[in-house]
Amino acid sequence: MQKNIYKGRIHTMKTKQGFMLRSVAGRHVVVAVGKASLDFNGLITLNDTGAFLWEQLSKGCTYDELLSAMLETYEVDEATAREGIDSFLETARGADLIEE
Repeated sequence: MQKNIYKGRIHTMKTKQGFMLRSVAGRHVVVAVGKASLDFNGLITLNDTGAFLWEQLSKGCTYDELLSAMLETYEVDEATAREGIDSFLETARGADLIEE
């Protein structure tokens, strides 16, 4: 059994307050707003899958809920979905965009 390296399997994860997903010129971008913009200068560009994951996380969800939503929405197998989610979470956590 593969061990998930993220605590989020049973803990709720959520995008940090002060970061918003926007559509700019047909692209998905995450921008800092309010006080968060003082510490975070720039933006993060997301593909469609990244934007989907961001939207799920903005509501608050566990890893397993994120996985279920991904499998229901996209025609991917579980291993591929896990790989995509893990990569997204690693990047988002590295940028300090996720609360747990």
